[in-house]
Amino acid sequence: MVIPFLMLYLTSQLGCSISQAGIVISLWGVGAFIGGYFGGRLTDTIGFQKVQLTALFFGGVGFIVLGYLRSYLTICGFTFILALVNESFRPANSAAIGKYSTEENRMRSFTLMRLSFNLGWALGAGIGGFIAHHSYSLLFWVDGVTNILAAILLWQLLPAENTNTASPHKTNEKPKQANTIWRDKLFVQFVFISILYLSCFVQLFTNLPVYFKEQLHLEETDIGYLGAWNGIMIVLFEMTVIFWIERNWSAKKAVTIGVAMHALAYLLACFSLNFLGAFTMMTFITLSEMLAFSVLVNFWMRRTNDTNRGQYAAIWTMTWAFSQTVGPFLGAVVVQNSNFITLWVIVALLSLTATGLYYKVIENK
Repeated sequence: MVIPFLMLYLTSQLGCSISQAGIVISLWGVGAFIGGYFGGRLTDTIGFQKVQLTALFFGGVGFIVLGYLRSYLTICGFTFILALVNESFRPANSAAIGKYSTEENRMRSFTLMRLSFNLGWALGAGIGGFIAHHSYSLLFWVDGVTNILAAILLWQLLPAENTNTASPHKTNEKPKQANTIWRDKLFVQFVFISILYLSCFVQLFTNLPVYFKEQLHLEETDIGYLGAWNGIMIVLFEMTVIFWIERNWSAKKAVTIGVAMHALAYLLACFSLNFLGAFTMMTFITLSEMLAFSVLVNFWMRRTNDTNRGQYAAIWTMTWAFSQTVGPFLGAVVVQNSNFITLWVIVALLSLTATGLYYKVIENK
């Protein structure tokens, strides 16, 4: 709930400028980048369950604390720490899915997990918009408590992990496995292309809500409905879409069409929009996400094994985190020095570039 409204909270409630709010979001990205690295390393050492439990519980406490901070510098520092803890969850979660799934159902397994994430996103954005309209303080509390409840459920419902613990043999192999990852030239190319695409995609959570508020004059509740529509589409349609793609499209085709749709969404934003236009834009962004994301995760997961899965997952999480750092900050700088239309043109062009590069890298399977 908090992240989609964090820039709005900083600008509308605490009086921060767009560039100041962009710095806070970028610090979240820096913390997530470092947290992703250590989360992946710890996953290969102590196991994915312990990492997920720690991230959920202390991340929940952190969101509650963040809602009480008022000093800009304190918010900056604490946001970094909170992201470091909270985002260590991602590589551990990806490794868990990789461990529990098979080659045949892995893409659907990731899609199912994304479905659960986006069901939470749909509820969180919709309810969060309503809560934010009345009380931002309550927004931080609800987000924090739901994280803690998730930790309790994970602890109670899943068996203790005993298949991914460290061993002397595994520890001795770690330096070799780390080098192997970076010698995977195709994966390295994939990471850099993904940074390009994801830096554009994260505008959805940061500068796009501000654009809806300041340029289209939408209320927080309307912005919440748009965010909820993103999640609802994924919950209702993505599993069916992925099931169909597995049988009818290659991974290359799904990714290139998906990323091209992202470019189309931001080209629409170059025109004067009302709520219906914003709704159409959100629909294209969601279609891009549905077609591309599970395929991208499956691309790198196919290259892993039980000894390095956490490290690959860490690099993917760091790719996301770096994008979350660079994308919002540079986007905010563009808006500060030009306008939103200039930003959307840049996003569309970069997305088109990523479309062509993915076409060359993704296997035609």
